[in-house]
Amino acid sequence: AARERGDERLCAILQTIASTGIRISELSYITAESLAQGEVVIDCKGKQRVILLPQSLMLYLTQYCQKQRIVRGSIFVTKNGQAVRRQNVWADMKSVCKVYPHNLRHLFAKIFYERDHDLVRLADYLGHSSVETTRRYTIISSREACRRQLELGLLIDREN
Repeated sequence: AARERGDERLCAILQTIASTGIRISELSYITAESLAQGEVVIDCKGKQRVILLPQSLMLYLTQYCQKQRIVRGSIFVTKNGQAVRRQNVWADMKSVCKVYPHNLRHLFAKIFYERDHDLVRLADYLGHSSVETTRRYTIISSREACRRQLELGLLIDREN
């Protein structure tokens, strides 16, 4: 929807949050230099963590930087060169796709956990002090859990 609207920056922001699980406040750490290194070092809340960038995201953001003529520094900036603000990204997302930025962080956590089942590593990656906080990201609703358990694959004639 952002791309259809012609908002390439918002499209790139959505892709970045969903692919890395970072917070909006951490977007300023995504720089042209970090793309070249393939990782982002985030220093936030007195903690430092490394976010490895997926190859597909690196390629996408490199192309974005070329189009926007960004050669160094933060990738996600306003027309005035200032870091994008959380409130602006939130409002842009709501107007385009009716989703909150933090939903993408939860989506990343859920997919990461379903693939790895390593809650401790996920907590480190997301920058959580407590695994309990991370656990809340991975909980599925009881209705969804029941639906998954009921789908046992016992139906013989699936065409009728």
